[in-house]
Amino acid sequence: MAARHLRRLRLASLGTGVVVSLLGVLVLAMLPGLSGAAVAVAPQNTGEPQITGTPRVGEVQRASRGTWTGTQPITYMYRWFRCDGRGAADASDCGSIANARNATYVARQADAGFRLRLQVSGTNADGSDTATSNPTPIITSARPTNTTEPAISGTAEVGNRLTANRGTWVGEQPITYAFRWLRCAADGDNCSEISGATDNEYVVQAADSGRSLRVRVTATNDAGSRSAISNPRVVGQQQPPPPPPPPPPSGNSVAAGDLKAGGDRLVVSQVRFSPNPVTSRTAPITARVRITDQRGRAVRGALVFMRATPRVVRGDRQATAGDGWVTIQLVPNSFFPEPRNNFNVQFFIKAYRASDPPLGGIAGYRLVQVRLAG
Repeated sequence: MAARHLRRLRLASLGTGVVVSLLGVLVLAMLPGLSGAAVAVAPQNTGEPQITGTPRVGEVQRASRGTWTGTQPITYMYRWFRCDGRGAADASDCGSIANARNATYVARQADAGFRLRLQVSGTNADGSDTATSNPTPIITSARPTNTTEPAISGTAEVGNRLTANRGTWVGEQPITYAFRWLRCAADGDNCSEISGATDNEYVVQAADSGRSLRVRVTATNDAGSRSAISNPRVVGQQQPPPPPPPPPPSGNSVAAGDLKAGGDRLVVSQVRFSPNPVTSRTAPITARVRITDQRGRAVRGALVFMRATPRVVRGDRQATAGDGWVTIQLVPNSFFPEPRNNFNVQFFIKAYRASDPPLGGIAGYRLVQVRLAG
């Protein structure tokens, strides 16, 4: 009986050990890092970011960060880019917009004509990932905005036809365009509008010779208008036509030195200008003057000078040839008036003999004028 009691005690002790061992296994399995613990994962983008909003200056563009996986918490950062084309997939060929780091962005005037892209970076304790959105449509301006300036094509010579290209514009449609041709100094400054030149084509006028032409394009929509101007096109200097041949002498010719003071006198009998009318403020003017005596005989060797009133040209005195004619080149100075219709420049002409006193002798005088045309 004592032996049977001892066996029961041993079995009871063995059973208790088994229970203790099983409980130990369960406790160990529940300790972190010892069996089956979860592994942390860095962020990864699984659905690309998107931009929503009206692609127009002044409108709010909203960022959707897309979808991400990874161990929480994940923080997100935003960057906005301005692209002149569709842009590379990672926006590497776009320009980062300063201080644009929020989930919303208001399109600026500087964005007009460009596309926007969004870059989102997700970060947690185990790493980061970056994803880039598709580009928006081109951002338009409420008013038209010029992105490529107007241009003039054609050969800029008198009589030729020039054509204006309006350039490229962005803005709310519909957009209408108006053209205005400008006549400027040779360097493109000091421009004035050419009367009636409001088409996209223009025929170069004589008044444009030696000047430059520009075209101003005004684009208008319901929100307003803006203008852009082309680079200048210099018009080739028009050469004055050659002077007409002198007429044959009328009767006999006489030397100025053979005329007698007190009886004979010089006569400014003919004056011709080339060009006529004058259409340029800078091109030389050719004057042909014929001197005769009171009998109609051609006078050779008489001195002739011309002076504008007021003095807007310069020219040297010249002596007449055997047929009584003399050619004088008159060069306009900076005070020469702008050629315009119904405007004239007057000239005082004096023909005299070198040996005579200033207010005596056989001198002859005449007041003439040449017409200007714009």
